[in-house]
Amino acid sequence: MKMKIPLDYVCVRSGLLCNRCQSLIDSGEVADYEVEIIKILLELEDTQFKELKDCVYHKAYKVNGLLILLVTSGSEMTQQKWIKIARILQERLNMKVRVLEKTNSIKNSAVQLLSPARVLGVNTVWMPDGSVQYVIRVSKSEKRLLPAEAQLLESALTKIHSTPVRIRVE
Repeated sequence: MKMKIPLDYVCVRSGLLCNRCQSLIDSGEVADYEVEIIKILLELEDTQFKELKDCVYHKAYKVNGLLILLVTSGSEMTQQKWIKIARILQERLNMKVRVLEKTNSIKNSAVQLLSPARVLGVNTVWMPDGSVQYVIRVSKSEKRLLPAEAQLLESALTKIHSTPVRIRVE
């Protein structure tokens, strides 16, 4: 069994995309930079991280110099191994990398992304037009622990959950 990916293994390894894979990229469902990321993950699975075989790759988001991978871990995958994989990707792609477990909970995503800073809470703000916005509260004393600028992290969470997210330092 191999890591589950949205593209065909042969296409990713060869770099030549079949019609199905090309249409996923053309439609924007898979970004073109993701092919390289998936290729590196498959290499890592073959060489040093056999545990990746039980994992699912969902999506990668690039926000300025930060790359966020959304994955579902297999039973044998630990946080420490994801940190090592993130470091390898960081060196190869020359950008900051964070690996997040895919979740529908904005709070869980925020806790993972903003770590080591602690999330005090998540407020739901109902806008006059009926839309919803989420405000993630972080303590002022922990602002320096954020892994990137608050605006960067806001736009990352907004992309991941396709709903507006703000970070408020209080």
